[in-house]
Amino acid sequence: MSLPKTLAEDVARNLVMVARLLDEDPEQAYAYSRIALRLASRVAAVREAAGFAAYATQKYAEALAEFRASRRMTGSVELWPVMADCERGLGRPERAMAMAGEPEVQKLDKAGQVEMRLVAAGARRDMGQIDAAIVTLQSSELASSAVHPWTPRLRYAYADALLAAGREDEAREWFGKALEADKDGSTDASDRLAELDGVEFVDALGDDDEDSTPASVAAPAVADDRDEEDDENDEDDADDEDDEDGPVKA
Repeated sequence: MSLPKTLAEDVARNLVMVARLLDEDPEQAYAYSRIALRLASRVAAVREAAGFAAYATQKYAEALAEFRASRRMTGSVELWPVMADCERGLGRPERAMAMAGEPEVQKLDKAGQVEMRLVAAGARRDMGQIDAAIVTLQSSELASSAVHPWTPRLRYAYADALLAAGREDEAREWFGKALEADKDGSTDASDRLAELDGVEFVDALGDDDEDSTPASVAAPAVADDRDEEDDENDEDDADDEDDEDGPVKA
């Protein structure tokens, strides 16, 4: 709203494309975010969108800079967990752990606090502290039977940490709980369960089948080949009348 109307519309169009492409084509989303950033670098929403586009393409230093800029403009702590995860991406898990202990975490809503817990557990694992990661994830949110948008990811992270610690039976249980809560398929909990149970998925189509042309397309070519064979056979039919194993007509 702070921009002239025409400029605002141009920026908005680019931000819409960032949102649409972020999951399926992050590189293209990043390209649109750079256009928006060039047009309106002083708008907090643009800096935030640019941060998420950079984050999706693993440009963690750039993402962190954009998130910090957005936070300075708004004063919001909402981006604190993803900023900490950028520190992990930059190979600085100790900084992510330090951020997990800052007062900003207490200002986050429940979803943000759970996200921060996931980042902190990931930082522990980055440092080889598997048992500490497990303890970090143990919380009232994990123990609750209520299902929230973050529940599948929290249960999945706990199961994955248990598996990394060699606690396979418990991991199987929690992968199952993650799957129960994951109605949208946001995790691959079902695949992880199958791996633990020794189930192997085999493609029903062989290599030849995958490269073959659909029957509806191939049929005319086959018919043409048979017609040519029939013509050749008709020419030699007189010579082959006594041969009971002679060619079979299509």
